[in-house]
Amino acid sequence: MAPVLEKQLPGAADNNNEDEEGQNLWTEILSEVSTTSSSKLPSGKNILLFGEDGSGKTALMAKLQGTDHNKRGRGLEYLYLNVHDEDIDDLTRCGVWILDGDLYHKGLLKFAVSPQSLPNCLAVFVADMSRPWTIMESLQKWASVLRDHVDKLKIPPEDIREMEQNMVKAFQEYTEPEDAAQSSPQRRAPTGGEDEAVVLPLGESTLTHNLGIPVLIVCTKCDAVGVLEKEHDFRDEHFDFIQSNVRRFCLQYGAGLIYTSVKEEKNLDLLYKYIVHKMYDFKFTSPALVVEKDAVFIPCGWDNEKKIAILHENLTTVRPDDPFEDFITMPPVRKLVHDKEINAEDEQVFLMKQQSLLSKQPATPTRGATESPGRTTSGSPRPAGRAGQPNMSSGSPMAAVKKPDPNMKAGAANEGVLANFFNSLLSKKTGSPGSPGSPGSPGSGAVGAGVQGSAKKTEAGFD
Repeated sequence: MAPVLEKQLPGAADNNNEDEEGQNLWTEILSEVSTTSSSKLPSGKNILLFGEDGSGKTALMAKLQGTDHNKRGRGLEYLYLNVHDEDIDDLTRCGVWILDGDLYHKGLLKFAVSPQSLPNCLAVFVADMSRPWTIMESLQKWASVLRDHVDKLKIPPEDIREMEQNMVKAFQEYTEPEDAAQSSPQRRAPTGGEDEAVVLPLGESTLTHNLGIPVLIVCTKCDAVGVLEKEHDFRDEHFDFIQSNVRRFCLQYGAGLIYTSVKEEKNLDLLYKYIVHKMYDFKFTSPALVVEKDAVFIPCGWDNEKKIAILHENLTTVRPDDPFEDFITMPPVRKLVHDKEINAEDEQVFLMKQQSLLSKQPATPTRGATESPGRTTSGSPRPAGRAGQPNMSSGSPMAAVKKPDPNMKAGAANEGVLANFFNSLLSKKTGSPGSPGSPGSPGSGAVGAGVQGSAKKTEAGFD
């Protein structure tokens, strides 16, 4: 029996088309969701920050975090950076572990880095440009600390080898960024299907100390360059020599280099973009900067020995291979004389102190007390006078004159002295035999008459 063909209604075809379009729409939505979920920002990324005390580690990360706190941690400090991808409107946090500048706390790294978290870490070594004589020693010390910790993790050799190969590949595949500047970080588009770039061999001194994770050298406090020039006679040659040594260190570890200043907010935005570029594969469009001596930026993979040799052309008093500490020396410490601030003492306290000092001192005898009128002149070779006769220790009539009162005025004191002098002459009686004034002594008459005559004349004149 032949099949009966059913006649389709006019609207049936339209319904089928709508169902197919609906299914296609759901397919697109599901594929978009799956693609978006696979492109979300990864979590569990960490930054390991090393540096000396006072180098500005915490202040640098706090500035990138958007806070201005000046609190300093102790031992192992933890912060985080907010990372936002505007393309997919996704937000994640990047942990920041800051190790104390004291080597005593290096054992705390076990809480920040484990065999599982190491591949997701970025090592940042901070060098203090305000103390350039400590830069190379500090970098060598903290790189050794991290190397020792990685060796203690006991990661399988094949995993370590894979991490090291990834570092070599990232260094060799560096290309100059595009000129188009981006206002905000954006992740790079996948490059699958494109021809691989030509990979150049590494130099002899490149990645000789491969840690297996990205490394970044940050020179902080670059605003101190002007201070070093004015106060410590640093010249361009010194800064070129410092940059040359730091860049050669960066080649050994395959590290990037950036000069920053929190005080002047120099290169902070560039530092943040480079960090998210290295950790989250954001698109990065900033080229290397080597013109300004206080704002250098060299991305990982850009530098080589030939480019560093350009700095050596400006070195006249030092050779590139000379020891760093022989040329970049610590300037002598200048002792600053500060006038001590003297606070005025309370008046009553001062007087009480003076009173106590005076009470402890022995009393000083006065002249009148030492020359007591009751003291005899037995020590004198001259015989003592008779009773009623003035006891004079010398033949001069001035001995009997009393001292003037110090409280008297000058004119009154002089008149008192003269009056006492002449009164002593007038009241002088005849002395004992043998004395100059006795009648029996030779020449006593002449002397007595002369004295009395003089006294009368003087008295008459005085009166």
